[in-house]
Amino acid sequence: MINTDISSSPDFVFPSRFCMSTLPASAFVQNVVPWTSGRSLRCERSPRRPKWFLTAAKPTPPSASLITEKVPDPALEDESIANDAEQCPVYCYVACSPTRSDYLDQVLNSRVYEVLDETPLHVAPLLSARLENTVLLKREDTTPVKSFKLRGAYNMMAKASSESLANGVIAASAGNHAQGVAMAAEKLSVAATIVMPAVTPQIKVDAVRRRGATAILHGNTFDEAQNLALKLAEKDNKLFVPPFDHPDIIAGQATIALELIRQTSNLDAVFVPVGGGGLIAGIACIVKRLRPETAVIGVEPYDAAAMHNSLLAQKRIRLKRIGTFADGVAVAEVGRETFRLCGELVDEVILVSTDEICAAIKDVFEDTRSILEPAGALAVAGVKAFVQREKVTGKKFAAIASGANTNFDNLRHISERAEIGEGREGILAVTIPERPGSFRELINALGGNLSITEFNYRYNGSIDAHVFVGAKIAVRNEVKAIMDTLGSAGYESYNLTDNEMAKLHIRHLVGGNAMAREKVFRFEFPERPGALKKFLDQLPSAFNITMFHYRNHGADVGRVLVGLTSVKDIDDAFDIEELETFVTRLGYEYTREDGNVAYKFFLGKKA
Repeated sequence: MINTDISSSPDFVFPSRFCMSTLPASAFVQNVVPWTSGRSLRCERSPRRPKWFLTAAKPTPPSASLITEKVPDPALEDESIANDAEQCPVYCYVACSPTRSDYLDQVLNSRVYEVLDETPLHVAPLLSARLENTVLLKREDTTPVKSFKLRGAYNMMAKASSESLANGVIAASAGNHAQGVAMAAEKLSVAATIVMPAVTPQIKVDAVRRRGATAILHGNTFDEAQNLALKLAEKDNKLFVPPFDHPDIIAGQATIALELIRQTSNLDAVFVPVGGGGLIAGIACIVKRLRPETAVIGVEPYDAAAMHNSLLAQKRIRLKRIGTFADGVAVAEVGRETFRLCGELVDEVILVSTDEICAAIKDVFEDTRSILEPAGALAVAGVKAFVQREKVTGKKFAAIASGANTNFDNLRHISERAEIGEGREGILAVTIPERPGSFRELINALGGNLSITEFNYRYNGSIDAHVFVGAKIAVRNEVKAIMDTLGSAGYESYNLTDNEMAKLHIRHLVGGNAMAREKVFRFEFPERPGALKKFLDQLPSAFNITMFHYRNHGADVGRVLVGLTSVKDIDDAFDIEELETFVTRLGYEYTREDGNVAYKFFLGKKA
């Protein structure tokens, strides 16, 4: 019988840092019978497993270190022995990977710990409590380059011969792989050249150059940069270090799995972000070799689902378009070797939205005070999506927090979308009559206990007005309850919570022509429930609201832009003294803005 859980053997002891360069993988395996004959059995966890995997026992995922690409076996062909052992027993053969490497052996002999320490595994207490499952974060964002990419790059380069490194190494990357190669080269005293797309943020270019690597900016896409890198590698006889599709890269990333197995037990599933597939292929090889009962689940964005689509089609699919928000996994086509391994070992690939990724970044921040990059938070988003879909509790999940090299400019977008991704904010379009007092009536209809996060309104001179409303919610279906409340009060509303155009653009474009004698003020409200209602309730009846823009940004005060006109005859003077008395009574700070040049250009044009 084959015992795939090698750590259950009494004599088995994990090396403290997995640097057992003198011991082969077989030294750690107990009670394993030779793979000489058996019957073809499919792994229950992996329906895509081909029949040519032969085991000598009951259905059990075969050794990941022995799972490789099928090649013809002349001995079997000469004797006309069928490869389908469901029909007859045969001698088992397993072809080696292109480098003839045994992945488990390669991981145990990896030299990655010359350049980094084992990364910690932390419990996410707040997220675990909310999901009613234990969520563990494998903190790859704590490596020297703030991502897992150093592992694969260093493993490949450290194994290379001195002759192949003599002219240096070259790679193509706009992000984490570039920094991994640069640091590995620095550690090994090897010259490194990184070809980066011309649109790469300067902060990433500078990070590569600080490691002593040469950065060449070329093209507008990764493919253009990689094409140049391959040409230069051939021309200058440099070693090309690919980002994912190489057994040594995969084995380097797989060291994460061995650490994970040592750091915890009884894992129900490990969630892994997927780009080109190097990380998940490596993790799946080790997890399915040593902990076959643990599910390996990939996570991709909806708009960059190269592995998901490829596994579905049972062949590699090249995406015509890819989303770049999670730029660390923005890959048009997965690797050949990574696809092969994932097809055999990965249980499924879950897809998540941009909003769900943003919410996951916030979740990790609340538990760790660390900010992951979008690709780095993919696995956490996958855990949440899986729990919501399966309705499971009491399980133990590990999520690979793969990196924290986010652009500072992304934080505003992340913050904006996190509440929606978490299902904590609903967005509505509400139609109200265009008459004085209707704005206040809408607030009253919404109820005093509802926390308003956004209000956008502009007078447009028609019979009806449309108000853009954001509100805090506890669960996503609470939006329907709000709409029912509005409907019972006679208001027509429309749910825009999942409307991408509304979230990205319309909320910033609600506007129209200014009314005659409109006065514009910028107020600072205390950021607490009821502050907006208090303002509207105490607004003198002499004034009519013609414009209103408010968005909760999490500060101690809410900044509100308000347009006001007098409800008296249009020729009457605006009673600024009455307004000042009103504002003083409220205690809100304000600035008059109708003389502001920005207002005159974009909001103050008369019809």
